[in-house]
Amino acid sequence: MKALVIGGTGPTGPFIINGLIARGYEVAMLHRGAHELPENPPEIEHIHKDPHFRETLDEGLSGRQFDLVIATYGRIRVIAEALVGVTPRLIAVGGAVGYRGMMHPHANTPPGMPIPTREEAQGIATREEFEFGWLIRHTEDAVMSGHAKGHYNATLFRYPMVYGPNSIRSLEWHIMKRVQAKRRQIILPEGGLTVLSRGYAENMAHAVLLAADKPEASAGKIYNCADEQGLTVGHWVQMIARSMDWEFEICSLPGAFAYSAADFLLYHNSVHHQIMDIAAIREDLGYRDVVRMQDAIPRTINWMLKHRPDTTPIDFTMEDQLLAVYNQTKSQLQKISYAPAPVHHSYAHPKKPGEGLDHRNR
Repeated sequence: MKALVIGGTGPTGPFIINGLIARGYEVAMLHRGAHELPENPPEIEHIHKDPHFRETLDEGLSGRQFDLVIATYGRIRVIAEALVGVTPRLIAVGGAVGYRGMMHPHANTPPGMPIPTREEAQGIATREEFEFGWLIRHTEDAVMSGHAKGHYNATLFRYPMVYGPNSIRSLEWHIMKRVQAKRRQIILPEGGLTVLSRGYAENMAHAVLLAADKPEASAGKIYNCADEQGLTVGHWVQMIARSMDWEFEICSLPGAFAYSAADFLLYHNSVHHQIMDIAAIREDLGYRDVVRMQDAIPRTINWMLKHRPDTTPIDFTMEDQLLAVYNQTKSQLQKISYAPAPVHHSYAHPKKPGEGLDHRNR
């Protein structure tokens, strides 16, 4: 059996490639050749062509046949066209930004995304609404059109923000640098209570490989993909810190004023929840995390410290200004006396049989 991975040098690539080899596939990679990963076995074939353009794809695929193609990178709608006649099975990977409300929460009423967000949730309808999200949905339509026309059996995955070794956007560094600077306070919008779906690279690769194992169950399906457990931004920050033997005091500011947190929030986005419903891949494919989030985050942090150090300094001037306001306001608020009323059970609790009203006149 022959498999082609388009991409393969991102965070999920080595897990997918090694998983295919373990399943008995002869694997080739098609990618630009801009960089290589030591995690990919040296014996696999490399086709150095740009997967963004039809002409370069046609050059790389000319005369080739593959039993399975997994496309994780490039212009997927162009790839879907170029693969007609090349493979009977296509698994494509996209993103979740095609959902209405993810990037522009107030496009929905009420604002934000449905909680949780199922695969059939409303998507971006027009280019004018949000161009990148519209292009993502246009790409999904191209892949599913190829399936409907019988060109291949297609499955598509919507990745969340992926973390782990070789992650492209290492948002974790914005937290790690605060630990390295020994800062005890960190500003989070609304106390860091926003819940976001994330996906550890090995877990996301596992989901894709399950579709390779179950082509009939996943035929013509689009799946959300994420770790089984969601995390608040606050939990995520503290888990990173604890991986480095540190603890933060979370300082809550209204989302509109938590400016210093923008760099490590998803797409500099709002405080609305982004929780992907993954019931479909659990039910259809039997998906379960192969690495618990409690283990995945420390693995990610240790890998980054060892393999991808980031020495670019952060200017904390603005954050210090915000913390000065926070600490002053906190001090003033603490001067206001408040004694919470006792909490009692709502229902009556009579002391003896036949008592009409209990001791609280209920």
